[in-house]
Amino acid sequence: MPTTFHDILGLEQPTIAMLQASSLTSAVQQALERMITLGELAPGDKLNEAALAERLGVSRGPVREAFRMLEEAGLLTLKKNRGVYVRQVPLDEALEIYELRAMMEAEVGALLASRASAEQIAALQTLLDSMEAAVAASDAPLYFQLNVEFHETLVSFAGNKKMSLLYRRLTRELDLFRRRNLSQQALLSSSIEEHRDVLAAIEARDPQRAAQTLRRHVLQSRERTAQSQAQSDAVEDGAQP
Repeated sequence: MPTTFHDILGLEQPTIAMLQASSLTSAVQQALERMITLGELAPGDKLNEAALAERLGVSRGPVREAFRMLEEAGLLTLKKNRGVYVRQVPLDEALEIYELRAMMEAEVGALLASRASAEQIAALQTLLDSMEAAVAASDAPLYFQLNVEFHETLVSFAGNKKMSLLYRRLTRELDLFRRRNLSQQALLSSSIEEHRDVLAAIEARDPQRAAQTLRRHVLQSRERTAQSQAQSDAVEDGAQP
């Protein structure tokens, strides 16, 4: 005879199962997102549901659900009767995202210069120190990861959860371009200098300077993206008979 509220409604086991499935799907989503971010899954790659399920040690259900969630996030695209692919973001769309990013980060810079705690500034300095070590070691993949973390940490410190979610979704679509921009030592050196300027402006408690520095940094990344794509297109055109 049922003795608890969950027993009466018959919800105890289904609720647990739902939580477990949700947690597993989230873990698969994060694993796939990391593969895309690190370039293990490149733009245009077709994803094999069965192979990924085997690799991650899960059934195909969570992988299928993770595909759906990542499609909604703009990282995957479903082509009817052809399968699921890592999305290729068009250059013009990427440049628009950079412009939106510049506006968001300028606002974040001004906010942090006004109210960042000593602990938050210390956390940013720790990330910057790790980025400088990656530059010294010519470790572009590590620098890329730390660069993403630095900017996401900046936005998270602004304290607006909706903005953080929107920012993360937008910037994930830029990963291919951002990784390409940071593939050369000279560009790493320029990038770390720009990050030093950003943190210095925040530490100086100068909202206007912090906003301008972050906006300039993001728009310089936008310019590097446009130049890199133009060079890539020129190489491809020259290779064609």
